[in-house]
Amino acid sequence: MRILILGSGGREHALALKISGSPELSKLYVAPGNPGIEQLAERVSCDVADPAQVVQMVRDLAVDLLVVGPEVPLAQGVADAVLSEAPDCLVFG
Repeated sequence: MRILILGSGGREHALALKISGSPELSKLYVAPGNPGIEQLAERVSCDVADPAQVVQMVRDLAVDLLVVGPEVPLAQGVADAVLSEAPDCLVFG
């Protein structure tokens, strides 16, 4: 399973730490992440509050699961955009 985590704080670091141990995981990405998360996931560049950019990132990386950490992307409609524009991707947030 290919997973993308949105965010760069302690919450997202904790999520990356737990998710990185999953036997189902094939690739873990984080946008924008932080230097500490680089040990667990590949950092990718994306404006996490821009629904169109996140949808494109999900498509480009063939993401199976999107985990939205911060509230701002949720308030900007990122989860809804991914669900409608990339229906094969599950969203948790």
